[in-house]
Amino acid sequence: MSTSTQVFPSASEREWKLPSRGRVGMLSLIIGESALFTIFVVAYIFYIGKSLTGPTPAQVLEVPILGTICLLSSSFAIWRSEHAIEHGKMRAFVAWLATTILLGLVFMVGTAIEWHKLIYRDGLTIRTNLFGTTFYSLVGLHATHVLLGLSMLSVVLVLALLDRFSESQSERFAVIALYWHFVDLVWVVVFTVVYLIGR
Repeated sequence: MSTSTQVFPSASEREWKLPSRGRVGMLSLIIGESALFTIFVVAYIFYIGKSLTGPTPAQVLEVPILGTICLLSSSFAIWRSEHAIEHGKMRAFVAWLATTILLGLVFMVGTAIEWHKLIYRDGLTIRTNLFGTTFYSLVGLHATHVLLGLSMLSVVLVLALLDRFSESQSERFAVIALYWHFVDLVWVVVFTVVYLIGR
């Protein structure tokens, strides 16, 4: 006669571990910011084609292909930097982090060039028409988030270069990286709504 033995998990296996406070805080922020972006996106979609005067999106907007490639590529770069710091490879971490920042800066320079053209050559300001109001509000909100992300990443880079940031702080960096991934994901929505649907 065979007896079947039932294996019960040990106390350590049954223990539930609290999630990181940093991750919970960042996820809460992202949920709130997502609601804010949703309002701006809905407003942009609602007012498409309702401007009484020009210029219209089709007349002045050019698809920012280079900036989009750079910003989306920065998600890969920051993922690589996360992987590097988790494994204690600080040189690789610094290199990938610097690459992320550089790609983000290229995106911001592209945005600045686009805005300069729209304001000074095409005469589109936030007060020109509904398109100008919703465009600068939505794209400007996203640009502000990119600047905030670049500021946080730059502080981490400086600390890493001064040997004040190490493998032990990989969880903190993962929280900042989560924010950066959010900024990139939001750009996919903004790009689709403004430069593809809105044109």
